[in-house]
Amino acid sequence: MGDNIYRCTVKENMPLKVLVIDRDTSLTDLLTQLLKPRGFEIIAASTTALGIESIQQLEPRVVILDWNMPGVNGLKVCRKVRRFSQVPIVVISAFDDPELVAKALDAGADDYLVKPVPSGVLIAHLNKLTRRVDMTGNDSTIHTDPPPNKNGENK
Repeated sequence: MGDNIYRCTVKENMPLKVLVIDRDTSLTDLLTQLLKPRGFEIIAASTTALGIESIQQLEPRVVILDWNMPGVNGLKVCRKVRRFSQVPIVVISAFDDPELVAKALDAGADDYLVKPVPSGVLIAHLNKLTRRVDMTGNDSTIHTDPPPNKNGENK
């Protein structure tokens, strides 16, 4: 139990798919370096149109959305996504404005974090949003303890 072993128990032990919609490739590269070793698969979309298409085609488990995208802003993206999907959306923004947070949440975002976000905080929020158990009974939480054995006990 002393080791921090991260595993993802999504269907067939596949990595937890996270779609990042952000035009800043340095941020998506950083998120990939940070999250991949912890059981996440990062998919990047540099435009909102590509992001919405990726949600429909790739069915990510969670979406990280930059609020200040050119063209279609985060508010419109959240509303569009909610027409066809209930995927958890984490908005990441440089704006620390309570009114903007309320608008994001009202538009369908599940969470709102202000940049810069400490890595541990981001991982905790992703875990919170993916902790739900899907209909097949697969737990999508990233665990820091060994998996339970067949008797439900930790090894």
